[in-house]
Amino acid sequence: MNTHLRPVGVIGTGKYVPERILTNQDMEKMMDTNDEWIVSRTGIRERHIAAAEQATSDLAYEAAKAAAASAGIKHEDIELIIVATVTPDSAFPSTACILQDKLGAKGAAAFDLSAACSGFVYGLATATSLIQTGMYNNALVIGADCLSRITDYTDRNTSVLFGDGAGAVILGEVPEGRGFKSFDLGAEGAGGPLLNLQAGGSRLPASEETVANKQHYIYMNGREVFKFAVRVMGTATIDVLAKAGLGKEDVDLFIPHQANIRIIQSAMQRLDLPEEKVVINVDKYANTSAASIPLALVEAAEEGRMKPGDKVLMVGFGGGLTWGASVLVW
Repeated sequence: MNTHLRPVGVIGTGKYVPERILTNQDMEKMMDTNDEWIVSRTGIRERHIAAAEQATSDLAYEAAKAAAASAGIKHEDIELIIVATVTPDSAFPSTACILQDKLGAKGAAAFDLSAACSGFVYGLATATSLIQTGMYNNALVIGADCLSRITDYTDRNTSVLFGDGAGAVILGEVPEGRGFKSFDLGAEGAGGPLLNLQAGGSRLPASEETVANKQHYIYMNGREVFKFAVRVMGTATIDVLAKAGLGKEDVDLFIPHQANIRIIQSAMQRLDLPEEKVVINVDKYANTSAASIPLALVEAAEEGRMKPGDKVLMVGFGGGLTWGASVLVW
């Protein structure tokens, strides 16, 4: 990044997960699966599920309130709202606009960003650029998803993987030497068919046929997505560290997308990182898509796992196919 641009970093954090917990033991009663099988292959033990009356904006609202309070910023002083999600309340208005109204942030620009599980990092890169150039002084960036709404609970291969939640940060100017040092964003659109939601858009509008064919649920080719994830977690990590002028030995804390413990362990081995330098909460929340990295980031902050000056590496991958990585000096 250009050194003359003002330094931008995280000045507030917040998170929210729904009260209801769906454990592996609960899943055993719903389908032919068991706790040992799920844990050994994914690392997941439970996931949080939104209540019937909750939508993605409701989860985002709770996380946003906590982040604003953490930053000591009034809702009406928020200048930009970006919500990364693949489960918006509706096609339009955007979840960000619904959230803007809930917060009373009347002066804020607001839009949604769709990059699946990489969405939060995409949102960080977008907001950072806009603050660096002086267009805005602060931004609320949220990763929020209600994946339970698009999960087929008769499919044992995908239903155990996903949960609901929201994580939020307030970005603003920080002291020189701190803040975001580099981003690496990318996509492989040719891999789109490997992980998608086939119906509900302009290609396949909702119909009796699409509902009957279960085309409004997540489809995933697990084997191929796994291969992609392991590959890009490695290459994106090396690339984003190089852009920041750092090596893997400089990483103080690694915050990976929480999709699968085996993918996280593969990345740890490639980076030669011990477990104490890695944030892992996939066991508690499962894969929450865009909420995954911010939930892990906020938990790490709450637990005091980052001290000023620590170099934090965040890497995500998801549907699109997409990937996003960033280096942040806390």
